[in-house]
Amino acid sequence: MNIKMPEFDVKKFVKGAGSTLSRVVQLTEEKLGTSEKTEMDARFEHLSERSDSAKLWTEKIMRDTEAALIPNPANRMEDFIFEKIEKQKPKRLSNLEYLGLDMIEGGGEFGQDGPYGSALIKVGQAEQKLGSCERDFIGSAGMYYIQPLKKFLEGEMKTITKEKGVLESKRLDLDACKNRVRKARSMIGQQAKDGISPEVTLEQAERDLRVAQSEFDRQAEITKLLLEGISTTQATHLRYLHSFVEAQVRYYGQCNKIMSDLQRELVSMRPPTPRLRVNSEDVDLTCGPPYLSKFQTQDSSQHYQQTITLHPAALAASSGGKSPLSITPETFPIVDDSVIAALVADSDPNDISVL
Repeated sequence: MNIKMPEFDVKKFVKGAGSTLSRVVQLTEEKLGTSEKTEMDARFEHLSERSDSAKLWTEKIMRDTEAALIPNPANRMEDFIFEKIEKQKPKRLSNLEYLGLDMIEGGGEFGQDGPYGSALIKVGQAEQKLGSCERDFIGSAGMYYIQPLKKFLEGEMKTITKEKGVLESKRLDLDACKNRVRKARSMIGQQAKDGISPEVTLEQAERDLRVAQSEFDRQAEITKLLLEGISTTQATHLRYLHSFVEAQVRYYGQCNKIMSDLQRELVSMRPPTPRLRVNSEDVDLTCGPPYLSKFQTQDSSQHYQQTITLHPAALAASSGGKSPLSITPETFPIVDDSVIAALVADSDPNDISVL
């Protein structure tokens, strides 16, 4: 059995190695300040700086967006690995969905017929809806904003970076040829003394210089065209940004609706009887006289005045639906219910609230 080995081009390998060595020498001389460097024009330098800035900030914005959508770095790394091996990302529950599940299970344990258990179940169901909306938002933001930015970085920007690298190599080759021409011209007298024809060496160096200059100019034009295209990509990125904002608006609108509906449901589940909470104790306002809440205010003379405010439900019944009244102890006596009066009298005003 004959195995055909791939052909190895020795000349091409030697030429490539020689070019690499020449570039290293040229770059070293430039760092040491012993060799001149071909400078690009101002327009090209401006475009190059803009492309570097676009790459830097696009990468930052993309990473920050990913971190905002998926705060857990382990999950982001897992998604990155699955994306690289071209497999479907794992489906995982969000923190809100985990919270909703535990609330629903806890509500069932506390008793779904009780006020607390039923409320836990309602809130848990709402948290699950929020988690589902969050997942949809993350998917939309990833598809319409993160993926296009990533495609730009891995496509156009990677091509620009590659072509700029090729241009730098061509620039080093050009400057190396310029140095050889200068050296050949400076050695004309010495070569004549040694019996070597200086014209042959100089002619070869000038021929190499013309080729290097042509290749450099061609690569510079290609790179410049790619750099000029950066300005058009910003208009495209603006559309992606609008899509991201629209996805956010939909997401927060859905969340607001879910929470508003939940709030209405919880209000409808409250006991119909008005209650007064004093020192963390609920007092039924339907038993006995209309109960009062009190607080103290300090006037300009540093004297404290006690104000008695009727409960709104009691005022509505006693004043024909008019607005609540605030009256002082001199015009309205403290309630005579001994239990409630004792609770109110011994309480900090901040501990008294009407539910």
